[in-house]
Amino acid sequence: MGPSHAIFWPMIAQALLVFLVYVLMNRRRLAAVRSGQASVKDFVIPTVEPGPSATVARNLINQFELPVLFYVVALSLYVTGGAGVLAVLLSWAFVLSRYLHALVHVTSNKVLLRRNLFLVGMAFCMLLWLLLAIHLTTVP
Repeated sequence: MGPSHAIFWPMIAQALLVFLVYVLMNRRRLAAVRSGQASVKDFVIPTVEPGPSATVARNLINQFELPVLFYVVALSLYVTGGAGVLAVLLSWAFVLSRYLHALVHVTSNKVLLRRNLFLVGMAFCMLLWLLLAIHLTTVP
């Protein structure tokens, strides 16, 4: 498998993070119902949700914000033949930052640390877009 196909592995890892957050949210919501902190009706339109599941629900929303730009740029790099070693390394760095961001968000939820991890991931995503732009200027 060449470097161009290798760009799919960070994308798969990012998708796995989304599924893991879904599982965690389900587990926390079930725990909230079983403990009496919430009822099933509370999740019809979750305006009030227990903190432990609310932070996971918010993190799940985060997984469909910045990562969407990552998926688009990674696929664009692949389609245009720009998914070289640098793109793959930047993609893995982005995904690592997203895992760390999610871990902080659903555990300690230290806002400053979470923000910094978000900014690091955003920088990697921006670099991928810059790499795509540079690549497109060199494609005949």
